[in-house]
Amino acid sequence: MTAFLVVLVIILFGVAVMQMGKIFKMSRQQSNTSEIVNDKDNNTQGWLMLAFVIFIYVLCIYSFYEWGDVLLPRSASEHGVGIDQLWLISMIIIFVVGIITQWLLHYFAFKYRGRQTQKAVFYADNDKLEFIWTIIPVIVLAGLIIYGLFTWTDIMNIDTEDDPLVVELYAYQFDWRARYGGEDNTLGEANVRLIEGVNQLGVDASDPYAQDDVIVNELHLPKGRKVIFKMRSQDVLHSAYMPHFRAQMNCVPGMITQFSFTPTVTTEEMRQAEEMKDKVQKINKIRTENNIALAAAGEEQLEMYEFDYMLLCNKICGNSHYNMQMKIIVEEEEEFNAWMKEQQTLAAVLKQ
Repeated sequence: MTAFLVVLVIILFGVAVMQMGKIFKMSRQQSNTSEIVNDKDNNTQGWLMLAFVIFIYVLCIYSFYEWGDVLLPRSASEHGVGIDQLWLISMIIIFVVGIITQWLLHYFAFKYRGRQTQKAVFYADNDKLEFIWTIIPVIVLAGLIIYGLFTWTDIMNIDTEDDPLVVELYAYQFDWRARYGGEDNTLGEANVRLIEGVNQLGVDASDPYAQDDVIVNELHLPKGRKVIFKMRSQDVLHSAYMPHFRAQMNCVPGMITQFSFTPTVTTEEMRQAEEMKDKVQKINKIRTENNIALAAAGEEQLEMYEFDYMLLCNKICGNSHYNMQMKIIVEEEEEFNAWMKEQQTLAAVLKQ
């Protein structure tokens, strides 16, 4: 492999030298003739500019029509409504400004294309115009930034007065674990140096608060109750990404990061939403078509899709990054409490 790379570098170097020789040769040639653009060329380029901006608009409209249904469904968390609103306002401004400026750019290139009978006017400056096209973006961007800061502050202001549920999300190559605080709703101390045997999260077994901790590989959340996530990483930088809840936070080795939200839509309620039913039906239609081809080839067929909330890693953390996901189930609080009673505590697991 090394020899191949050396030969490749030598060949590329030779090609570069040959091209440089051609450039020097052309630069030494004297020519008294020059190619002058005529009205026909300018007309062609002007009409092409006008056609291109129309093509952009048609492509944009078609993209929304064809793939508009692949966007995320309604938010399943309280703060997600604010994020969606901020995103919508930003997109509206971007599209309005983009449509206007693209049209002006291409239309002026068409209207003021070069002509033999027309001479360009030299326009040195215009303080009024420069002030207008400077102050308008400043005002719009300042408004968006201030609005975004207030939205972010509301999201990150974690209020602990409502008895929030405390859950740890533990990331490692290439999987997730969740740890609940148990009956006291308080997580025990943990350190990666304490990882040994079944204690995969490095929880300090001598900490009284750790005795009733519950470690699971499927995240359950109660609807309508705030959840504070404490996030840790065992090895590299991961990112806890829960798109349906509009939540994302980096998991950094050696430190604890946190994020909180209140789930508002159970898994079953989201499955029954008409928008989600259409998406599931579309996915399963594609899988059914693929299964026909797989069956003919004697290969394993795809399972039919059923919607579930997912916790994903949104950082490229290694070869199996694509497989780093954990199912999230949002349910009524009574169902959540019943599920919690079925789980083994850390003390019970360590005794086995």
